[in-house]
Amino acid sequence: MNKQLLPKFHITGEKGWINDPNGLVVFQGEYHAFFQYYPHDVKWGPMHWGHVKSRDLITWETLPVALRPDEQDGGCFSGSAIVWQEKLWLMYTSFNENEGGESIRQLQALASSADGVTFEKHGIVIGEEDLPSEYCPWDFRDPSVFRRGDTFYCVTAARKRGAGGRLLLFSSPDLFRWTFCCDLFDRDCDGSMTECPSWSDELNLLLFSEQFRPHEGGKYCNVHSCLYQFGTLENAGFVPSEEEDILDYGFDIYATQIFSGAPVMMGWLSMWDRSDPLAKFGFAGQLTLPRVLSVKNGKLRQKPVYRAEEVRKEENVSSLFDTLVTGAIKVEAENLSAFSIKLRKKGNSFASFALVENEWIFDRSQAGEKIEGVEKDEDSLAGIRRMPKENTQKTEIEIVSDKYSLEIFVNGISLTSVVCPEEDADGVELSLTAEKSTYTKYLVK
Repeated sequence: MNKQLLPKFHITGEKGWINDPNGLVVFQGEYHAFFQYYPHDVKWGPMHWGHVKSRDLITWETLPVALRPDEQDGGCFSGSAIVWQEKLWLMYTSFNENEGGESIRQLQALASSADGVTFEKHGIVIGEEDLPSEYCPWDFRDPSVFRRGDTFYCVTAARKRGAGGRLLLFSSPDLFRWTFCCDLFDRDCDGSMTECPSWSDELNLLLFSEQFRPHEGGKYCNVHSCLYQFGTLENAGFVPSEEEDILDYGFDIYATQIFSGAPVMMGWLSMWDRSDPLAKFGFAGQLTLPRVLSVKNGKLRQKPVYRAEEVRKEENVSSLFDTLVTGAIKVEAENLSAFSIKLRKKGNSFASFALVENEWIFDRSQAGEKIEGVEKDEDSLAGIRRMPKENTQKTEIEIVSDKYSLEIFVNGISLTSVVCPEEDADGVELSLTAEKSTYTKYLVK
């Protein structure tokens, strides 16, 4: 693996395949991030848990693989982490293929570590006998564990027999003995299966992903979607305080998770059922930047975390030319009426982000190597994603660019996508109309 080919500041497995972030947690003053990992190929395989840690969410140290398939686990599927009794505990889905179909078993298992590096497996803790009979033990996964007082809770994804995806709640006094509490929504999801729940007591926030949710205009255009909803989560169920909403408007984000111990989120910066132009470099998949979460006007807001040096600042520009491959651009504007930026430009190749008739449009159709998915709607085939514009006096646009990704934030609402232009494609062309504006460029260290 030539490490020069890797993204500059996004987490990867360095070689092989990664997907969902797992077990995001603060332990002994450090941030630990795990992820679904297959080190032996650039496609999905028997799942391990890769592991990195950081003191600042910026510089990450690669640690040994935390969980591996073995006689107990044919694969270690997604899950979460919690600190208890001065140990780091991982709760994950033990996957066994068996004969396939309804003989597959996805059950919830536990592992622990005193040093945060070496883990001991404790076996299945939410087994088939703990799952109510109306739910499928072959579609039962992705435990999200949290604690209130002396009681632990776990939200898991499941499927009801003969029906669709659900979210279930379990409780425990000790992480080992679990009791079913409720079906959180007591209805099928709008897609075919719910996955990767993540609950934050601090924000009263539930994240979850849905497979094959039908698209509605500019929403849910990806074949698999990330959603969020505010509300209260109790033993009897989930009571929403706001309508559910899309978490990100881009092509490539899935399985978002919140750190246990901090209001910070990460996701998989890729998507199922889509071509992967990065595999030729010897790795597949990366994680998004960490994003600090907040709430404003009933909407979830995301702020990317990175360390950067300011290298250019311009006031009240109407047009501008610049260069950028790995770094960030921030535009702050008052009463913005027009905006267009081309990124990673080389000749006629570029990605664009523009304000068109009161909505934001991202277009990667000319941004280097073509990326295709199973989506058949007009926008997807054209390489386009749309995001609604808020009617605000002040607009802050923050664009973080790495070698193979663009993470765009408009007043904290995000649009995330993979791009694969030529390595030296670095042009930036900006035009805007506003009463007042500031353009700032940063180079990420």
